[in-house]
Amino acid sequence: MRIVIADDHEVVRRGVCSILESRRDLEVIGEAVNGADAIQKALELRPDLVILDVSMPILDGFAAARQINKNLPQVPILMLSMHDGKEMVRASKSAGAQGFVTKTEVGSTLLTAVDILLKGGSFFSDLAAPK
Repeated sequence: MRIVIADDHEVVRRGVCSILESRRDLEVIGEAVNGADAIQKALELRPDLVILDVSMPILDGFAAARQINKNLPQVPILMLSMHDGKEMVRASKSAGAQGFVTKTEVGSTLLTAVDILLKGGSFFSDLAAPK
């Protein structure tokens, strides 16, 4: 499966890529550093999944998700954020994303979330639940 990742922090992109590419069936085909770049890469590369950081320059992840969803409605979107809480889940769903994972749990839940989204489901982090 072909994946585009967008995060303005290179260390986060490298970490996410490393986790994804630990599996032979997952391939990172594009990386973006801001929301506008993410939209362009998604439209150009037509991935099977897009992973977007919520907080990015130029366009944030929510704005990018809305544009990607509008142009490529069949492509699932997974949002990542260092912030948690039900408001982040609500905003992710409103932007058209099918999933949300906090960056603190990427190591333990990213592959599960990716698998669920690629099968047509949704995955919203337990850490994003009300406290």
